[in-house]
Amino acid sequence: MKILKNLALSPNLPLIAKILERSVASQLTEHLHSNQLFETFQSGFCSHHSTETALIKVSNDLLVASDSGSLSILLPLDLSAAFDTIDHSSHLHRLQSHVGVTGSALSWFTSYLSNRSKFFSLNNCRSDITPVTHGVPQGSVLGTLLFIIFMLPLGHIIRHRGLQFHRYADDSQLYLVTKNINSTTVSTITNCLNALKICMPTNFLKLNYSKSELIITGPKSLLSSFKDFTLSIRNLGVSFDPLLSFLPHIHHVTKTAFFHLQNIARLRPILSSIATETLIHAFISSKIDYCNSLLYGLPSTHIKKTSVCSKLCCTAPHSHQQERSHNPGLKKPSLASHSAAHSVQDLTHHLQGPQ
Repeated sequence: MKILKNLALSPNLPLIAKILERSVASQLTEHLHSNQLFETFQSGFCSHHSTETALIKVSNDLLVASDSGSLSILLPLDLSAAFDTIDHSSHLHRLQSHVGVTGSALSWFTSYLSNRSKFFSLNNCRSDITPVTHGVPQGSVLGTLLFIIFMLPLGHIIRHRGLQFHRYADDSQLYLVTKNINSTTVSTITNCLNALKICMPTNFLKLNYSKSELIITGPKSLLSSFKDFTLSIRNLGVSFDPLLSFLPHIHHVTKTAFFHLQNIARLRPILSSIATETLIHAFISSKIDYCNSLLYGLPSTHIKKTSVCSKLCCTAPHSHQQERSHNPGLKKPSLASHSAAHSVQDLTHHLQGPQ
């Protein structure tokens, strides 16, 4: 049952329809940029943006607040099946009122969202075809862009309540910086959450409370009063802790990496170097490299385990047979020198513009 919850509809479109979608998406994106209608703090489905840029922005804000002697309350929010519940008539109204899509362009989007159908297929069984009255097409260029537009009012609600935020697709990170946590602080967050609870049902959206946790970050001297709070939370695949040391994240990543390394080592006698490299990239190095810019500036003692993992990833393909690596990505440890690696990433982010 848990696996069935993760299933999503996949669009089955002819090539000409995909080309048309990409053309419309390009024109709509240009319209949004030229009129400054894009949400500033939205990293999902945007060029040069990713989960990494989103987390860098949030973690930087939290670290700056901590350095100034302030506490921060971080509350990641997740929506349940957000792409599948959007009401078409509400979305068309939003395109007109928030984005300025009118006339023949609005008629085109009405046609695009209308007369869609779906069916489910499992093994040799296939369900009846039923009409799709809610949701935007997943896996399409235009569908993700329409979702971003539909979520625009969410930013207005959060700003109006005095909270900072950053969004990635259907994940929102709310945070409030304060010198001390008192009744006013609690009231500010509560008012914002209550406003979101009222807004969500009217827009056919639902908060996933099982994935929503709260953590307080700040200087160690101020955190002693909040020992009963969450020690770490998962935020877009990265574990955040109160001191933003990312030690829980490093521990989780390296523990998983060593587990897979042991399994690959058992199979190494029957694997070629290329097959070993493929397994290492799929199960280990991709996890180590994920959002590793967040580890920039950490003490060498903190990242020692990740460096050891990276070196083992480099030697594993050649540990059994003396075969030359065909993949340059494994010739040198990806995390052996964090300073150099992250300096390059920082320069890249800077050249790409503000994230």
